[in-house]
Amino acid sequence: MHGRATSFLRRAMLYVPASSTRMLTKSLGLTCDTVVYDLEDSVPPAAKSEARDALEQHLRGLPERPSSISEIAIRVNPAGSSFLQKDLKLAASSPLVNTVVVPKVTTIGDLRNVSHILKNLENNQYKETRAKPMRLIALIESARAIMNLSSICRGPRLDGIIFGAEDFALDLSLTRTPDLTEFLYARSAIVTAARFENIPSVIDLAYTSYKGEDGLAGLEQECRGGKALGFNGKQCIHPSQVETVQRLFSPSEEEVEWAVRITIANEKAAAAGRGAWTLDGKMIDAPVSGRATAVVDKAQKCGIDVDGLREKWKDQEPE
Repeated sequence: MHGRATSFLRRAMLYVPASSTRMLTKSLGLTCDTVVYDLEDSVPPAAKSEARDALEQHLRGLPERPSSISEIAIRVNPAGSSFLQKDLKLAASSPLVNTVVVPKVTTIGDLRNVSHILKNLENNQYKETRAKPMRLIALIESARAIMNLSSICRGPRLDGIIFGAEDFALDLSLTRTPDLTEFLYARSAIVTAARFENIPSVIDLAYTSYKGEDGLAGLEQECRGGKALGFNGKQCIHPSQVETVQRLFSPSEEEVEWAVRITIANEKAAAAGRGAWTLDGKMIDAPVSGRATAVVDKAQKCGIDVDGLREKWKDQEPE
């Protein structure tokens, strides 16, 4: 399943409880990459049907997706759950819902099960509703899932992987610490497997504190650590976290300027038949120029003025 690509960024994925009418309404005024309406963990079993009905009414009342939100997703109940069929029916019935987040994925069979149900809905009952097949994002939350990552990442429709730290810690009887070393193996394994299969979105664990300066400082630390490991987005549990996550998972001004200089110089080096060359006393070869191109592409998607920087550095030469 190589060659996957999405047309937008999932830097900040904000969970909104489908059981809260107030939060459903409030979500429409947010500026966010992905709003995930949650039918799973935030809704107790006795309230599942009521929450689903509230979400259906909310979606039907929307003439279009708010321009400030890039993607609307629904986190359904796990594969094998008695609630899954109705959850997927709701997701498929709304043309505004792009993506289904599948929790507690342990094998590729979980994704195949969900994909099979969606295919039947898309090809029959909601054939006129769905312009494109729905995408899937898998939540990795257990030791079994980590051991099956290589096959899970080849699952149908798969467009993203999320690390669910709280359930993972419960499964392994781990104690969460500020430096997150207890999750290092799992997080690195997820990024590596996703990158190997060209899965575009790899979303890090949620930061569970969102109040006060300490909460903000901790969130920033986790964002920087996750980005350094290779994640390109983060789960958010409160709207106050979104701006920080979007900012820190976007390329910095220094990164973009560096990348623009390299791409301009590399074009000139390639025209002159040069392979490796130097810039600011450092060797630039194919992997480095490839990374620079990726930074420039991401910067453009983030709305950064790349054209202005290209004009500024148009005379940059390879050394």
